[in-house]
Amino acid sequence: MAGPSWLAGTFAAVMLVIAGYSAGRLLYARLRRRAAETDADALHAVMGTAMAGMLVPRLNVLPASVWAAMFAVAAAWFGWHAIRRRNPGVSRCRHPVPHLIESAAMTYMLVSAAHPRPGRTGPGMAMPGMGAGPAAGFPALAAVLALFMIGYIIWTTDRLTTLARANTTTASPSLAHDHPPNVTVALAPGRPSSTASTTPSVTATRPSDPAARPMLAPKLAVCCKIAMSIAMSYMLILML
Repeated sequence: MAGPSWLAGTFAAVMLVIAGYSAGRLLYARLRRRAAETDADALHAVMGTAMAGMLVPRLNVLPASVWAAMFAVAAAWFGWHAIRRRNPGVSRCRHPVPHLIESAAMTYMLVSAAHPRPGRTGPGMAMPGMGAGPAAGFPALAAVLALFMIGYIIWTTDRLTTLARANTTTASPSLAHDHPPNVTVALAPGRPSSTASTTPSVTATRPSDPAARPMLAPKLAVCCKIAMSIAMSYMLILML
């Protein structure tokens, strides 16, 4: 099954935009000291470029073997953090399993595109310099990965609506009046409590604390994940 060339070109253009945006997030978050999922943004910058080259071969910039090695390393990275299940901090993604599956899916597509099944190769799926060889694709695995990506799209969309509701709740002006600042009472030695001086104090987190940094454009990052998952699902379905 092969898709129309205009759809592949549209997906490729979107992937390049996401790749550029993810690379820009890495730089902006570092310059402005904003929290971001550094490893996830780096993966999406590389993945967007690679997917654009798979969809439109003339956009490819690296050999398939190099891409496959990079995504194999990424799969190992996210797999390791998924097994550890510790506090990811501010520089690592909080949900490594989906990125592990994405990296594994990219490795699978690159290896399968290098050895397409006879008579089943669609335009745009074979990257330049990848010759036809013996059949190496497993349609069942492609179907499982596509189903996972569809489920990930649904889950990520639900996260997007949750973020929108959370922002609406946080923006409510009445919350600031319901919780006045804490008052610390300082009693001088030998003086009654009636003469105590009260000084309001607001507990604040130091700006240098990484955990206190606001997350950089979380809703926009989720939208990029949804778009990339849709494109990957489309590419996996083409391999069936």
